[in-house]
Amino acid sequence: MDNTFDWFVGTWASEQRRLREVLAGSEDWYEFPGTHRVWNALDGIAQFDEAQFPTEGFGGITLRLYDRARDEWSLYWASSRNGLLALPPTVGRFGEDGVGVFTNDEEYEGKQITVRYLWSDITPTSARWEQAFSLDHGTTWEPNWIAAFTRAG
Repeated sequence: MDNTFDWFVGTWASEQRRLREVLAGSEDWYEFPGTHRVWNALDGIAQFDEAQFPTEGFGGITLRLYDRARDEWSLYWASSRNGLLALPPTVGRFGEDGVGVFTNDEEYEGKQITVRYLWSDITPTSARWEQAFSLDHGTTWEPNWIAAFTRAG
């Protein structure tokens, strides 16, 4: 697989699973649906993903920017809950195995964490995304948001 998100362009439905309490040892998950419109810009070095979560009352947009010189993507998220761009971006690339690994260090509820996004199980009609947090710089991870995508059109 190349280091692009071209496979994601189009319309998708998703089944979202989120942990109710993050970094609390919880195993209480809840589920909700999502819809996504994804398109490229700037000759493929930029991509927008507009997500809607109708049963949750919010949505968001992901802006992905590709740095050719570094061969890596920077992923930025903005939520309709507050209209703010989450910083720093989550940065990474796809490996030879086709799995995309993207990380950053940030603060979450007063705790310094490492954030990891994994894109995996990518086919023309499906994909999986996972967000996980680490309190020990990536030695251990707590997945807290998982999405299974199915191409809708």
